[in-house]
Amino acid sequence: MSNGFELPLRLLMAFRVLIDALHEELAERGHPGMRPMHGFVLQAVARGADSAASLGRTLGVSKQAAGKTIETLEGLGYVTRVPDPADSRRKTVVLTDLGVDALRRSAEVFDELRTRWAAELGAGRLDDLEDALRRMTPGDLFRLDVPGWFG
Repeated sequence: MSNGFELPLRLLMAFRVLIDALHEELAERGHPGMRPMHGFVLQAVARGADSAASLGRTLGVSKQAAGKTIETLEGLGYVTRVPDPADSRRKTVVLTDLGVDALRRSAEVFDELRTRWAAELGAGRLDDLEDALRRMTPGDLFRLDVPGWFG
């Protein structure tokens, strides 16, 4: 018999196993500086968070924390700031080609990891697990406020 606390811990551990494997693969594929938080940021920028303020709201972190992460990713070459065509005083954050490549490769690696899990668990069992999780969780897969929620 399992204790009630085991379910969230197992789900979190499964997330961690997948994310750690993702970052090992990304490092081998040309993205050694990527960290888990960076993936949330790149996804948010790709979905329109174009400033420290909007990124902070999306991630559930302070504007200052978002700004620091933008600076880090800019230094690594994943994002850049460009003049806003609607307001010359403002700069917007956009993905660079390297940032787009990191997201593309992440999607590829997640597909490969899912294939590995299907081989280990059986495709039907993995499909059943995903169906059960869809039933028990909200529909928005890209709810990116997890970093702030943990903080």
